[in-house]
Amino acid sequence: MPILYNKLFELIKKKGKTQYYLRQNGISPSILNKLKNEKGGLDARTIEKLCKLLDCQPGDIMEYIPEVNKSDSKKIEN
Repeated sequence: MPILYNKLFELIKKKGKTQYYLRQNGISPSILNKLKNEKGGLDARTIEKLCKLLDCQPGDIMEYIPEVNKSDSKKIEN
């Protein structure tokens, strides 16, 4: 998955918040579990809500990591 949310969980801890706090403010535990297990993504409303709750920018909670395919690596080598 090219979008990773590891930064979100680091920020939650850094800000002294809990997943319970997020749940109490409308962030579903299933969403957090999917992100933790790299099985899902976020819609714009959830990103907005997380940024408001954690007082941050979208780049503070997610990171784009390009996937490298074998065909892509051959193109780079040539």
